[in-house]
Formats: sequence, structure tokens, C-alpha cells
Amino acid sequence: MSREAVWEQARHVLCVRLDALGDVLMTTPALRALRESAPGRRITLLTSPSGAAPGPMLPEVDEYMIYESPWMKSSPPGADGRADREMIERLRLRRFDAAVIFTVFSQNPLPAALMCHLADIPLRLAYCRENPYHLLTDRVAEPEPEQFVRHEVRRQLDLVASVGSRPSHERLSLRVPDDARCRVAGLLARLGFGDGGPWIVIHPGATAPSRRYPPEGFAEAARSLARDHGLRVVFTGSGPEGELVKSIRSAMGVPSGSLVGELGLAELAALIERAPLLIANNTGPVHVAAAVGTPVVDLYALTNLQHTPWAVPSRVLNRAVPCGPCYKSICPEGHHDCLRLVSPGEVVRAALELLGEPAARRPPAPRHDLRRFAHVHARD
Repeated sequence: MSREAVWEQARHVLCVRLDALGDVLMTTPALRALRESAPGRRITLLTSPSGAAPGPMLPEVDEYMIYESPWMKSSPPGADGRADREMIERLRLRRFDAAVIFTVFSQNPLPAALMCHLADIPLRLAYCRENPYHLLTDRVAEPEPEQFVRHEVRRQLDLVASVGSRPSHERLSLRVPDDARCRVAGLLARLGFGDGGPWIVIHPGATAPSRRYPPEGFAEAARSLARDHGLRVVFTGSGPEGELVKSIRSAMGVPSGSLVGELGLAELAALIERAPLLIANNTGPVHVAAAVGTPVVDLYALTNLQHTPWAVPSRVLNRAVPCGPCYKSICPEGHHDCLRLVSPGEVVRAALELLGEPAARRPPAPRHDLRRFAHVHARD
């Protein structure tokens, strides 16, 4: 029996994606491929606490489980193995037919593969650099970054295609709840943005300092868009980003709105879905925008190359620098030139270009082949 035929018989599939919000959203086309490739297939997502945020809003996922794995960078240090043993037992009791382990190329799939093996999951698929012997029943040799670098969405689609799973379409997905749309309509009305006039969303924060465009650059671009082009600006961000947004709004010198700390993921998705445009760093809301079809100006630090907006009208702004891509959360050179050298005028021009495109709401076919970066190597 062929491998595709063997996998087609798997009806309850565990999908392991232990990363953050944006990574989970970029995996949705691959999840769709798995779900659609076998009648009646059930998909369970095993993910991190931050990756679980979109779980109820993913049409490809029947249920999700939260796990803080000790081998991931974001996991708290010092934990014993009790939670890991409990998770293995929980998985074993679920009697999964197969597991697909989704990783970026710098991650090792073998800890998750061992967990799935100990949970008696008979089929286990992942990219792997080493010879996993029997920890993986289906190993795809890891080609990145030595041979080429792909967009993260393409990487995961290629993985599941190796066992015969292909989706009906390759766009990201996120199901926005109607009640979130209603709450956002009320918030916009409170800000005075409910009259149909032109407005945009700016999300100036990012978890990694290396991915943050300078606040003064955001302020100057926002001032120009508001004062010179009649666009109202609403800022978003988490509660801890309140001081950042406050400083940008103060430096703008013109009125703006803020919903910082007021939006859960559902409301953020509803806001971005309704907005004509999002301006943001390379961070989770960019992938939310791609999932709901909103154009993006992405201030994209050259920390990596694989996470640009997928299948949505966009402008990706940065400067080529000798030290990029660095794969670092903190700029190793201290100058942030890949972002700092992007002028606010460039941000304004990119925004106006996207707002002026009549087809902006019609996502183009994905064309994100990054093979020209064939010999880029990740550095720890």
C-alpha cells in the first residue's frame, strides 16, 4: 500500500505546532489540506498557550490542546517532567491515528516525535535533518536553509503534500465571530470612526525588539497620513504597549484613536477585517490581516525571510544590510538599520499605493518562492 493510501486511512490526526499566533495562522492551509484529503477526518491542534489564541476561530480545527513544551524557546525554565508525562498519557488515551509535527527549519522535531511515539501514535510525519530511525514513520529530509528557503506557508504545504494532502485553496483562514464584529462597531463609533470616513490601523509593537520600527518613524508617518491625506488612525496593541502607543500619539501632534489593551484576538481580527489597511511590524497581526484579506504595509526587519504577508496585497519595507538575515530577537549590531533606514515617507507612499489599488480586496495567488536566498544560514 502506498504511503498516501496509508495516510488516507488516518481519521483522527494530531497536528503539533508549538509556536505562536502567527505561526499557527501560517499553518492553516496545511491543516486544511489534511482535513480535506480524507472524508470525515478530525483535526486536533496541539499548540502553545499563545498559539492557542486563534483555536476557536480556525475552521480547519475540531479541537485544540495547550502544551508548554520544555524544548521550545518560550517555555518557562526549571519545570520537572510531570506535565510532559501527563501530556503523553492524555495523547495516548485519545488514540490518534497519525501526528504531523510542524516546525520551522531551525527547530528539531525529535522531542515531539518521541512524545508522539510514547503516546502510541502509529504514523508520525515531520521534516528532520538527522536520521530519526523509528521515531518518525514518515521523514521528509530537511532542505532548509542549505538548499533554499521557502515561505513558512509553502514549507508546511510541502510537508503534508508528501503524504498526499493538498488543499482546495492556499489562503490563510480565521473565522471572525459576529459578536466580535458588533463589539468593534461600537468601539469605532465611540472613537468617532463609525461614519464611513477613511481610516487605517497601525500596530506599532512586536515581541522581539529587533522587529520594531522606531516610534518616531511611526509618529511621522501617521502624522502625514492624517494631516496631509485625511486618514484617521486607530492604534492597537497589548496592554504593556500602552506607553509606546502613547508616545507615538503624542509625537504625532494630530488627533488619533487608540484601542490599546481593549481587544481580544477576536476583536482585533474584526477590527483588521473592517479596516482598509494595516501598518505593522513583522508580528502576529500581519498574519491576521492576511487571513481576513486586509492589505498590509509590513515593516519587515531582516531577522528572517519566511514570514511576509501571504496571499494578500502588501508592501514589505526594509533595507538590505550585510548582517541580515540575523534570526535574532535583539539586533546583534545595535543599529537596527534594516528598519531604521526605511523613511516615514516610504511608509506613507506604500500605504497610499495600497489604498489606491482597486483590486486590493482580491487576494492574488500566492507567489512567495524564496529560493533566491538559497545559502542563507540561521545563526543561534
